[in-house]
Amino acid sequence: MNYAEIFCAQKLLKVGLKMQKQPLRHGFQKMLAEANAVIETVSVQDLPYLLDDPKVILVDVRESVERVSDGGIPGSIHASRGLLEFHADPESPAYNPALKPDHRLVLYCGSGGRSALAAKTLLDMGYDDVLSLAGGYAAWKVAQVDQ
Repeated sequence: MNYAEIFCAQKLLKVGLKMQKQPLRHGFQKMLAEANAVIETVSVQDLPYLLDDPKVILVDVRESVERVSDGGIPGSIHASRGLLEFHADPESPAYNPALKPDHRLVLYCGSGGRSALAAKTLLDMGYDDVLSLAGGYAAWKVAQVDQ
């Protein structure tokens, strides 16, 4: 093997090593754990008691296609997680005035993960009273069947 062949082999080895999948330093499990450590959750059984208060806003953070195909909890507003920061910031041109910073927001998604991350995001933005619905829409649907 000559020098050029050795050099090429070393380059290929380095490229191959770089192409191997590296574990994420801050993956979804760590992010969910961090969110769950700082947010509050509410059970589907306790949700009706909260919704009696006119200063409580129920927010569906699922994608529009999920809301259209699966339905939503009656009385909820929609603000997908993908655009949440824009909908929640009063200085944003996409601000949704239904997301009132001085109200209690109860967020839900399909099963609770996205709403937990979204709740932490809103807390980080300066919202003071944000909760995540434990089990999300799936848990709410099961609770409706059990009634």
